[in-house]
Amino acid sequence: MDTISLQFTEQVRAQLALANNITILTHKNPDGDAMGSGLALYNYLQEKGKNSTFIVPNDLANYLNWMPGVENTIVYETDKDKAETIIAATELLFFVDFNHSSRLSAANDKIAGLQIPKIMIDHHPEPENIANIVYSRISASSTCEMVYELLNGLENDNTLSKDVATCLMVGIITDTGKFSHNSSNPATFMAAAGMLKAGIDKDFIVDKIYNNYSEDRLRLLGHTMCNKMVIIPEYGTAFISLSLEEQQKFNFQKGDAEGFVNYPLSIAGITLSAFFMEKENMVKCSFRSKGDFPANILSQNHFKGGGHLNAAGGESQLSLNETIEKFKSILPEFEKYFNNAKA
Repeated sequence: MDTISLQFTEQVRAQLALANNITILTHKNPDGDAMGSGLALYNYLQEKGKNSTFIVPNDLANYLNWMPGVENTIVYETDKDKAETIIAATELLFFVDFNHSSRLSAANDKIAGLQIPKIMIDHHPEPENIANIVYSRISASSTCEMVYELLNGLENDNTLSKDVATCLMVGIITDTGKFSHNSSNPATFMAAAGMLKAGIDKDFIVDKIYNNYSEDRLRLLGHTMCNKMVIIPEYGTAFISLSLEEQQKFNFQKGDAEGFVNYPLSIAGITLSAFFMEKENMVKCSFRSKGDFPANILSQNHFKGGGHLNAAGGESQLSLNETIEKFKSILPEFEKYFNNAKA
């Protein structure tokens, strides 16, 4: 069973002993795992008397705005001067839930040249050389699982605080879809058990994540599944799309389309699901797959993205319709994976 190394834990312990001003950074459009791992570290370091700050590139989705410590999170895009002042005084950096500098967006310009220790904790493949202390494990369910292992090691298996454990559980729940995928490693459930031991309210967390949407969001979901889902049976593929006009019609708020791409995979015979959402200057692309279908390779080769085998994302500079046509045109390239699914 893959778990964190004692060497990495001790390297982090040594750096924490030397630093007081510590900054934690995560990727653009932070999801549950990004916010969970970042806020867990923030709360833990605060409890240890460190001057810690969690900075995100842009605003987070509403379904995450209740998490412990979220009110102290700095949004680089809207509070740039404050964020840059904090970064300039930082003695130690943590990178969580990303492994390429481009995911930091504009904040990367202020980070790249800093000659200070940088610690990366991430579970995505093909990490870029952006940190000098690295814990990278693609077999982990989430970055939160990895941060749990680190903090548990630093505390010598003593129970973490309820606030820290709550943040960590958010990342595991969201990145595994409530333990429905990417959660076959015993280490994931050992981490979850440790969080329950800390006194978290698991049902409360699930309710806040999945039962905290607006009426408009539910109506948008209904419209998307009923009117926008297209099935390509010969390739075991389904895709859905949302135009800017449709988003406006349903009063779209950040995070409202979270999880939409997963729904078509519940249809018998569907191996690949794609979701295309029009933005002001590009089309955001999300891909989910079953079995050995490499959603990350599809995204990397054709949509300037990447990710995990069965969960990836990217973008397109083409129009929404042109992006969809491009997607359909590349499906024959992956025909063998569809055939494997039929076998």
